[in-house]
Amino acid sequence: MRFMMLMIPKGYETATPGTMPPADAVAAMMKYNEALKDAGVLITLDGLHPLSMGARVSFAAGKPVVTDGPFAEAKEVLGGYWMIEVASRDEAIAWATKCPASDDEIIEIRQVQELTDFSEDVQKAAAGFDDLPRAGRC
Repeated sequence: MRFMMLMIPKGYETATPGTMPPADAVAAMMKYNEALKDAGVLITLDGLHPLSMGARVSFAAGKPVVTDGPFAEAKEVLGGYWMIEVASRDEAIAWATKCPASDDEIIEIRQVQELTDFSEDVQKAAAGFDDLPRAGRC
């Protein structure tokens, strides 16, 4: 079972371009990332630049509209993510509880939908995309 663990740092929605975490926090996180890797559960991970450097594409009346960040209505934003493969939701939760997150960070855990989770007609509609390479895999 694949799960995304989504880091939601409070206050990151107003971070300015170039905002970076302190070196000691990164060092602690790298130890955690190494533990995920050594356990063989880590597929991929990345940190994300602040919302102020992002853009959103909405589709008003079916036409794309691009809005540059930051976004006034944003209350929670992603600061990064891990993709892990574990045996259960409980195991994903156990890994998340080991993260050296600060008081103002939340990790949301979401199971990835596998093609086999869908009905046969949906699987047929998605044919050809089930063999795409996944991140971190050969």
